[in-house]
Amino acid sequence: MTPQPSAQPLRIVLVGYGPVGARFVEELLPAVADGVVELTVVGTEDVEAYNRVLVAEYAVGGTALDAMLVGDRAAAESAGARLRLGTAVRAIDREHRLVTLEDGEHLPYDRLVLATGARANVPTLDGVERGTRDLAALEKHGDRLVGHDDELPTGITALRDLADAQRVLTAVQARQRVVVLGAGVLGLELALAAAHAGAEVCVVHHGPHPMPRNLDRGAGLVLRAALRRTGVTVVANSRAEAVGFRDGEDGERRFDQLVTADGKQLRGDLLVLSCGVSPRSELATLAGLRTAAGIVVHPWLASWSDPAVFAVGDCAQIVEQTSENAHGQHLPGAPAGLIGPGWRQAEWLAARLAEEARHVASERPDIIEPARAGAAALPAEREAIVMLKAEHLDVVAVGDVSAEPWDEHPDHPARRVAQWADPEHHRYVKMVTEHGVLTGFASVGMPRTAAELTLLFERRAELPADRSLLLRFDGPDDDPAASGDAFAPAATVCWCNGVTVERIEESAASGCETVACVGRDTRAGTGCGGCKGRIGEVLARFAASAAERDAVAVGDADGVRRLAS
Repeated sequence: MTPQPSAQPLRIVLVGYGPVGARFVEELLPAVADGVVELTVVGTEDVEAYNRVLVAEYAVGGTALDAMLVGDRAAAESAGARLRLGTAVRAIDREHRLVTLEDGEHLPYDRLVLATGARANVPTLDGVERGTRDLAALEKHGDRLVGHDDELPTGITALRDLADAQRVLTAVQARQRVVVLGAGVLGLELALAAAHAGAEVCVVHHGPHPMPRNLDRGAGLVLRAALRRTGVTVVANSRAEAVGFRDGEDGERRFDQLVTADGKQLRGDLLVLSCGVSPRSELATLAGLRTAAGIVVHPWLASWSDPAVFAVGDCAQIVEQTSENAHGQHLPGAPAGLIGPGWRQAEWLAARLAEEARHVASERPDIIEPARAGAAALPAEREAIVMLKAEHLDVVAVGDVSAEPWDEHPDHPARRVAQWADPEHHRYVKMVTEHGVLTGFASVGMPRTAAELTLLFERRAELPADRSLLLRFDGPDDDPAASGDAFAPAATVCWCNGVTVERIEESAASGCETVACVGRDTRAGTGCGGCKGRIGEVLARFAASAAERDAVAVGDADGVRRLAS
């Protein structure tokens, strides 16, 4: 129902204009254009929203900024949204429902959505200052801490935004030595991309093998060998302790070496900190909202402390409130930290608030009060599939893969573990099942097997009794086109955006012949980018099928003409 012109629009203020904030804006625009929502967006960076997952690729010249953009400021403003970019929020007044900007402007709201994202962790290193952001520090130094990252010495950078990427790009283009501290997915993607671009790269981490949160020892050691094969130096079991500096030609003090607890001195021109992230929850803390690992919200994304305030993306910690944990100091879980769940949260919340706005405008224009307990909950996420994207190196993992084939599992008598390794050729697969159903796997150097396992995990399907049959997908005689399941219409190709084979084929039928075109049409491949190879395979298979149909049609037409003559 179209609201009457006199109806009061629902005033929504969005703080944060990253990829999750941009998706929230995009989904809410129909309600903005209809006049039932008055939307104001505040973002600290004075640029169009871009995909931070691709910053590492951008940092080595592997992609252009245009290809990373996920927002459309012109469309938002045309619909009636107001965007305040290049400015920061200083305070939230929950009592009067006001957001105060750093220039002194006050923004009234009926609903406040926090999509403030996360900042790179700065580890404890002698020679590098790191700010604390507890309540006492925020109350004393809020102007310096809220909306700002720690200032790092010259030659040391994180990798979260375009300014960080530019520092890395300068070093890579000069073929300098880059030291990456941390061996998680993003750090390794940067290391591999920088090495491929010609830089000298060294990865330092304190664990026994790379990606310890996602891979078991076997997969991690095979990955380490594959990294070294590509020219990346890997220094394991070394805890970073301090940084040393030198005076540059311009007299400026800059990074010279990373010193580890076991006495190693690793020289370089640029130190990249890739030590995880922490939610930007300072505004919420100062406003008296409940925070733990992130901004604590109900399963319907409203704050535990205020039903008019919501959080989505990397800053949101979803916890179901109970009588046991309501006042507890420690809460389970943490923000997802992945773009796919953040996008789904943004879409779900935008739909809910748009529905609420239309209801308020049409039924009770004089009352704009938030829904409280009992609201519908966001659908639960499955465990996220983690992919390492690099040239000629495929790593995919999901679930708990710590169990070994020879272990006894008294608490899980139906658990079985199958493992296959070819370390010489940098290939490895481990599969963990319960009652035959796949609960986790780790795969290195086996892209087609990983794709099949991903499909089986998605469907909660049983594995074949002979697990070795799955290895054939990466064998020399495998024909991808003959694998029907992987190309079934309902098979998910892009997990970040939930795009299926059928949707990609529809896009191809409408004229999209490239991965980039399909991305613009369906959003497939615009998240982590790990599915671009699969999108290409679907397109190639569709093109081959179309050519075959055309050939049959031509043959039929020739036959008709011969009969007619």
